[in-house]
Amino acid sequence: MSRKAEIQNAYKYLGKEASFYDGMITCSTIPGKAVCKVVWNMGKEENTRYLDLAMAGIPEDFSGVMLEVPVGTGVLTMPVYRTLPNADITCLDYSADMMAVARHRAEKMGLSNVQFRQGDVGALPFADGCFDLVLSLNGFHAFPDKEAAHREVFRVLKPGGIFCGCFYIKGENKRTDWFIENLYTPKGFFTPPYETTDSLKARLESMYASVTVNTVESMGCFTCVKGE
Repeated sequence: MSRKAEIQNAYKYLGKEASFYDGMITCSTIPGKAVCKVVWNMGKEENTRYLDLAMAGIPEDFSGVMLEVPVGTGVLTMPVYRTLPNADITCLDYSADMMAVARHRAEKMGLSNVQFRQGDVGALPFADGCFDLVLSLNGFHAFPDKEAAHREVFRVLKPGGIFCGCFYIKGENKRTDWFIENLYTPKGFFTPPYETTDSLKARLESMYASVTVNTVESMGCFTCVKGE
């Protein structure tokens, strides 16, 4: 079975026990599919495409040292980590409750190479240049201090290291932008300012030696390589 097929099968399995949040993130439950369509203008195909692009920077045979921030409930990444038995993976989140769910998932999957640590992306508790890869899925649009988050990710990456992931960007879908401005932001789910496609590319290109940015509706997906 291919890595992609393994991961998709795991998402289907996790969807059976998903919370509302997990169902929305994986587009795997009836309420989750409704939110994906109404708010994000995405069906299952678009949801799968943006996640594939967001994690495209992770080599299939990756065996280095990796940081995921934030890990959330781990619904998106624990199935991926099951295909990376030789990697040394640290998952960090500010929320102890979310991380507890992710830890439970890792234990159920027997992931002995994944460890968890509570912390703030704006002040990462790690030394300079200690990770080969940093993954951030659906996090930067919620971080209150985005400048600090970008600086910290860059700091903990080794020269030649990879930064990949995704987050909301404005200006791609008017309906999504309306929901973000009138619902997600007032409730504190997301925190401005928000990037556009152009501003995201400009920011990443000012920091990294190689940058690829793709959009799927209002999700900006990127893979960057830090200069040597």
